[in-house]
Amino acid sequence: MSSLFDIVVRAIVLLTTIPVHEAAHALAAEKMGDDTPRRAGRLTLNPLAHFDLLGTFSLLFLGIGWAKPVPINPSRFKNPKRGMALSAAAGPLSNLAMAWLALIPAKLCYYAPYSTVSETLYIIFINICLLNISLGIFNLMPFPPFDGGRIFSAFLPQRFYFQIMRYEKYILVVVLALLWVGALQTPLHYLNNLLFTFLDLMTRWVDVIARLVF
Repeated sequence: MSSLFDIVVRAIVLLTTIPVHEAAHALAAEKMGDDTPRRAGRLTLNPLAHFDLLGTFSLLFLGIGWAKPVPINPSRFKNPKRGMALSAAAGPLSNLAMAWLALIPAKLCYYAPYSTVSETLYIIFINICLLNISLGIFNLMPFPPFDGGRIFSAFLPQRFYFQIMRYEKYILVVVLALLWVGALQTPLHYLNNLLFTFLDLMTRWVDVIARLVF
């Protein structure tokens, strides 16, 4: 059962990370020639524009969630398959960037002289980092409706991709059920740790500076 503090931190992620993730999809699509997301009002950081009821509750209480899919018209891309893959990849990449950005203040708070404020801020920032990692990994699962499915589709014959797309709602239900019973805990935990180790290496300069300052 999630604690109230966990839910508050997840709410912060909901109001910041989710809009950035979805806006990244929209921006990538527009840069490649598709203005469908802009016309649908999705090229924005307003959380209400991306709100999905089930995805919101899942994020708050399970730590994994999603927003409304960003509408994209692949026929507007010069290369539809590549365009879909790149616009899909923009979301998880934004999670990676936000996890990296959150880890910097987390480390600074960790090395700062102890106080209730520094400890609380450390917990908030490290959890934002970890939640972004989890969301990035979750969205990279290689089947629809996840971003990884759209990336993977670039390597599939088109007819196979659309056949798989017919079952995306059922796939989502199965994945949520597996999350609920903990069946995906081990592989996701391993991948999350692997990505956190990479980000830790990418922020080692913060450790050096913080030790000199504090």
